[in-house]
Amino acid sequence: MDAITDNIPALLHGIGTTCLLTILGYAFSLVFGTLLAVCRVSPIPPLRWAATVYVEIFRNMPMLSLLVLLAFGMPDAGLLLPLFWTGVLALVLSGSAFVCETVRSGINTVPIGHAEAARSIGLGFFGVLRFVVLPQAFRTMVQPLVNIFIGTVIGSSLCAAVAVPELTYQTQAINNQYAQAVLMFLFVGAVYLCLAFAGGLVGWLLERRLSPTRLLNRHLTRIGAGA
Repeated sequence: MDAITDNIPALLHGIGTTCLLTILGYAFSLVFGTLLAVCRVSPIPPLRWAATVYVEIFRNMPMLSLLVLLAFGMPDAGLLLPLFWTGVLALVLSGSAFVCETVRSGINTVPIGHAEAARSIGLGFFGVLRFVVLPQAFRTMVQPLVNIFIGTVIGSSLCAAVAVPELTYQTQAINNQYAQAVLMFLFVGAVYLCLAFAGGLVGWLLERRLSPTRLLNRHLTRIGAGA
């Protein structure tokens, strides 16, 4: 266990970097992916085509290939970006394509009559999405979005390939010194498992909170209290 106990600061730094990569990559993916989904369902053909092309490219590109392309291609193009932010950018480009398809699928689960009713009272395209469609669609998107979060956690480990000092990179460096691959990568696997489990737990709690039955019971309780 000396390989772990002697290198706790380095491992904690790696865990912190992994968490930061995951949080930033996932948060920006949610925002950008939602905007892409809005483009994909918009009535403007060029926006739909551009979003479709983006999704088809980045959803089917291996994360490792994307990372290497960004890390070595951007400097050749005159774009200098720290390696950490290169990793975040790769996570966002890949993750937003999956978020886009998840949000679009969620939007398609909302009955079209709800959108038509919203338009009949004067709401425009963005008003219908904001007040009617997206709140309903989000209930069906919780678990798919949790899966994307877990994919972001796991994908962050690939940033070690471009020398981002996250958990896997730190573990490889320690293993090169101690030659304890089984012990070190069991430890790393346990950390990634805990992070993924935490994301799944949050998703489960959100799904329970947003379930139609619980929302109905909460609404009836308010009505009873008001009476």
